[in-house]
Amino acid sequence: MNEPQFLHRSNNHHHHPYNNSKSKSGRTNLASCAVATVFLLAIAAAAVAVYFFLFKPKPPVIAVNAVQFPTFSVSNGTINFEFFQYVTVTNPNRDEFSHYDSSLQLVYSGEPVGTVFIPAGKIGGGGSQKMSAKFDLQEYPLPPPQKVAVSAGDGGAGVGGTMEIDTRMELVGRVRVLKVFMHRVESRVMCGVAIEVTHGTVMGFRC
Repeated sequence: MNEPQFLHRSNNHHHHPYNNSKSKSGRTNLASCAVATVFLLAIAAAAVAVYFFLFKPKPPVIAVNAVQFPTFSVSNGTINFEFFQYVTVTNPNRDEFSHYDSSLQLVYSGEPVGTVFIPAGKIGGGGSQKMSAKFDLQEYPLPPPQKVAVSAGDGGAGVGGTMEIDTRMELVGRVRVLKVFMHRVESRVMCGVAIEVTHGTVMGFRC
């Protein structure tokens, strides 16, 4: 009589060789991603460097050419004059500079006299533009003698002496970078103008 035969099932698990291959492939992909990321960061850093060295927006350059007082008088403790300032503005950028919200302010004896606004405009890349600003002041009271920047032979303000008026010009605008981005830039220039009081002659100015 035949005895029953029993089949024995092994509980041992065999490792398949493709598991190791899959693990190695994952590590390779991760390394490739890391290399690609480093490469992209290098490109971004190079682009930023090019931007700052070649395309970084620069403020306009203001050169004061002349100042004039077509009319000037001091009488009864007040000062009256008409003032012109002529400047040349240069755009050092490769792209167009659009200016707006610009102004010329006059300061006398440390106190603001008034402000005149400059019309908006545009200056092409690398170009220059001549501008002028006019200021009309009527019957402005003179400050006390100790505050007035005056050198007079008889010690009085407005008789046979000189006085100084400060001008503060501010030019504000935007530069389009790489034809896409807009960047705000601004420039200021301050000048001291010495005036011969009797005739309103400009003795000189420094900026």
